[in-house]
Formats: sequence, C-alpha cells, structure tokens
Amino acid sequence: MHFNTKAIHAGVHPDPETGAIMTPIYQTSTYVQKKPGDHKGYEYSRTHNPTRTQLENSLAALENGSYGLAFASGMAAIDTALKLIKPGQKVVANNDLYGGTYRLFTKVFAPYNIQFQFIDMSNANEVDKFIDKDTAMVWMETPTNPLIKIVDIAHVTSLAKKHGAISVVDNTFASPYLQNPLNLGADIVMHSVTKYIAGHSDVVMGALITNSKEFEEQLRFYQNSSGAVPGPMDSFLTLRGIKTLAVRMQRHAENGKEVAYFLNNHTRVKKVHWPGLESHQNHHIAAKQMKDFGGMISFELENSSVSQAHEIISNTKIFTLAESLGGVESLVGHPASMTHASIPKEERIKAGLSDSLIRLSVGIEHKDDLISDLKQAIG
Repeated sequence: MHFNTKAIHAGVHPDPETGAIMTPIYQTSTYVQKKPGDHKGYEYSRTHNPTRTQLENSLAALENGSYGLAFASGMAAIDTALKLIKPGQKVVANNDLYGGTYRLFTKVFAPYNIQFQFIDMSNANEVDKFIDKDTAMVWMETPTNPLIKIVDIAHVTSLAKKHGAISVVDNTFASPYLQNPLNLGADIVMHSVTKYIAGHSDVVMGALITNSKEFEEQLRFYQNSSGAVPGPMDSFLTLRGIKTLAVRMQRHAENGKEVAYFLNNHTRVKKVHWPGLESHQNHHIAAKQMKDFGGMISFELENSSVSQAHEIISNTKIFTLAESLGGVESLVGHPASMTHASIPKEERIKAGLSDSLIRLSVGIEHKDDLISDLKQAIG
C-alpha cells in the first residue's frame, strides 16, 4: 500500500456499532463487564481506550511496524524507552540532540547509574569506537535537532546489533513520510507526535513503534504502569491529522527546498544546515535513506552575534517566533535560548551549536511569501 493511501486507511476501520467512518472519541474512563474478566478487551482507559487503539494501529502502519504505543508527550515516550535500560549500563547518543532529551538523560536517568556518552554520529565509522559490550542502547536523532545532521541508520544499527545493543531512532524531524528506520534495522522508532504527525500545533503526544513482540510487551507494561497516556480527544485529533500527513509533508519538503536555496545564495548567510544541499556533509546518506529532505532548516549569518539573531527572528512576519515545529504554520526559533537552553553552553559549542544559530520549521504557506518574509527580516 502506498503511503498516501496508508495514511488515510491503514490501522483504522469504521466503528462496528454505528458504521461511523471516523473513529469516535470514546470519552470514558471505565467499561462495563458482565462478570469479572468478561469484557471486550477494555477495562480501564489508562490501559486501553478504543480511540487510542486505532491511533496506535495507525502509527504502527505508518512506520511499517507491528506494534505502536502512544504517550502523553514525546518526553513520556523517551522516558518509557529508557526504562529498558538497567543501572550500570551505557547509552550512546548523538551529541547534537533535542535539549529536552539531553536533560532527561543527564538529570533524570544518569543519577540512577546509567552512563550516557554523547558523540558525533555523522561519521558512522567513528561510532564503532564508542559502542562496546557495555552499551545497552544506541540513541539516534536523524536529522538532528537543531544542526540537521544525518546519521547512517543502517550502518549504526548494524553496529548496535553486533554488540547486542538496542537501537532507537528519533524520527521526529523526518516523519514516517520521509524515512522509515525500522526498514533500516532499527529496533524502536520514537516520535514526538506533537510535530509533523499531528501537524496542527494543537496536540502534545509521543509514540514508540517496534516490530519486536518482546520490546512491545515491556514497553506496554511501562506505559500502563506509569500511566503517561494520551486522552481520547488528543488521539482523535491526531488520527485526523494523520489523514493529511502525506500532502502536508510533500509541501513542507517543497517549501523547505526553496527556502534552503534562498538562504544558501544570500550574501549575509554563512552556513545553511539542510540535507538536500550537496554541500551537506552527509547529503549522499540522506538521499539514500530519505524520500525527500524535509522542511527543517537552520542557518548562521556571517559575523553574526546573538543580538543580530534575536533581531532577525523578532522581525519576521509570517515565520512566528515560537517553540516546537512541524505544524502547518512556519516557525522560527533560537535554539540556544529556547529548545536547547537546558544544555550547558560549553557542550552546545562543542557540538557545533552556536549562540547565533537560527532554526526554521518551514510550513505549508506559499513559498514566495516565506522567502519575502525572510528577505525583509535578514535585510
């Protein structure tokens, strides 16, 4: 089944009671049982809810996975995945990753004697030096946030398998439309569903998808035990968003290309981070493992300062200064003071994240309006 068709139909079915073509919002906390244990698969909505079940089936289908699990936020999904790791074990992760992920790793899980090693995964051959018998998990973002670096998923997952480590890919920036890490050997795929999958800046949600029954059972146990699950209304809104995922992502990618080339040719711009440019370090890998290059871009100006970056992002009219990404509207942000403020400055600089870096989430507005907006803001 082609992705465009899958986004509309896979994993969902008409309501068996009424024939409703759209999944109903089952706004209930509990379910009637004729006698103890005699139920239709639903007892209590922390464990299962029919609206959430359809969403989880849809999420699994989008990633070509067997099992999908939805969570109340992307961070709740990451937290649950990390519970597969035991004290004394090691996690190898990108050194250029979302600030909230870094904070969770270093401030919440590290005190439980879990070791985290943050490395540059751009050169897959270098990664082998850091994965060893003590490595229990390899955590990859690709494209990364906010430097849009590309990790060779097939190569790194093969290294993880060689050492018996679990491989997890944060696929948020790509979405299932552009990239399917399970097809490339990953054990688990994570999404901040808040972003491209829901797509309308009106839902906060996370997801984990896997083909492993063993991982699914463990993750499902933690999901139910910890209880960080989404409600039926958010599940319904996300199911609605998924139906337009393919057409939205196509426009995000088309607009991203136009904006990236405009910035790359601008006399005031020093560096553009977007994997569709042939000058990108791993353009060839992105071209191999992604369907297109997406709408996430970051850039730096020549001789730029923090004040100049702040001035530009405050002067945009269509690009809105706000946290998050992946909605239909275009957003602009300053990672050093917003999404990545929780990472110490010295760590940010070491990873290549300058204080003057500007990040764009290119929406689905008309490309000419977006370019005109950036043109007037940059000068």
